[in-house]
Amino acid sequence: MELFADTTPKTAENFRAFCTDEKGTGKRGKPLHFKGSCFHDLVPKYAWFGGDITHGDGRGGESIYGGPFENEKFVHNHDEGMLAMNTYRWDSNKSQFMILMKKLHFLNGEHVVFGKVVEGLDLMRSIEKDVEAESGIPSKSVVITDCGQIS
Repeated sequence: MELFADTTPKTAENFRAFCTDEKGTGKRGKPLHFKGSCFHDLVPKYAWFGGDITHGDGRGGESIYGGPFENEKFVHNHDEGMLAMNTYRWDSNKSQFMILMKKLHFLNGEHVVFGKVVEGLDLMRSIEKDVEAESGIPSKSVVITDCGQIS
């Protein structure tokens, strides 16, 4: 992943900190990191949805800032391989994110794009074939087993 810290610094820092496990425990008593969390929705050839560290099903999440934080700039398009916040209300960013598996330009101006996948989309496509489910819920768990930051 490459994060767009220059254009979306607060959002990129939130995601980076969840990857490095450096912020301890959140208000709900859950560790503020992605390790061990799952992709709760996986829509093949569309998008993967993850980062719900509190419920694991898309209903929850936390931010490193103590509560939801505001949207930053909408400067990047929702293109294939982009990393965007997954929110259901304006200015309600927490830990949930999505990885786009195709262009979804109708989302431009709705969800903040803050990074991109630079390696691994082919692996994600092969995983999609093995776990797809009609409802969007993966037929097998897709878990983030480890994460961090490469300097």
